[in-house]
Amino acid sequence: MNKPQSERIVALLPMKANSTRVKGKNFRDFCGKPLFRWVLDTLLEVDEIDQVVINTDARQLLAENGLTETNRILIRDRKPEICGDNVSMNLVLADDVSNLPANLFIMTHTTNPLISAKTIQKAIVALKENMAVGKADSLFTVDKVQARFYRADRSPVNHDPGNLVPTQNLEPWYEENSNLYIFTHESFELTKARIGKQPMMYESPLHESVDIDTPADWNFAKVARAYLHELKCSDKV
Repeated sequence: MNKPQSERIVALLPMKANSTRVKGKNFRDFCGKPLFRWVLDTLLEVDEIDQVVINTDARQLLAENGLTETNRILIRDRKPEICGDNVSMNLVLADDVSNLPANLFIMTHTTNPLISAKTIQKAIVALKENMAVGKADSLFTVDKVQARFYRADRSPVNHDPGNLVPTQNLEPWYEENSNLYIFTHESFELTKARIGKQPMMYESPLHESVDIDTPADWNFAKVARAYLHELKCSDKV
């Protein structure tokens, strides 16, 4: 039985054929399968998600890598006017949001292969709880940072070099890690962006927040994935 729009949760997984700094990264082998499959498989693990939508200019590449549409996977061909490296991601999302029957949208990237289904599920619960009491209309994941920052002219930003305090006592700063965004149809319409007018920050596990933009990120993510696999295997012993 199809859910009404007000209850549907759709995950948006935009995907380009080309990438600037790591050529063809979405389809390169990453620890045994194409990079895009890691986060796609994770999204499909989340029972709360009714459908995963891939907005792409690479339908043929997906087919060559064994991916076709199913009852939970919808592939949308990206319109020519929103293709290209300099197009705002919010324009791509707007095309999906305006054409998909859903109320709650989850957005992540193929370049976040370490994010877990448990983190996504917890984030959904956290946002719904805050929405219920009027405290939030959207969510984005962050990394908590407590470190000494300087400007380019070497002037301190958040500390006094003459009065050193332990870093754990510094005011925490929060870095948007681009791993996960959750928003409603209404919040997106108000801002035309994945972050609404009343967003909440959600601190995701640091080891899951790798975002592959560079060759160095790729190598680090492979090491992290191997380590996490080793931990998982040791837990089963």
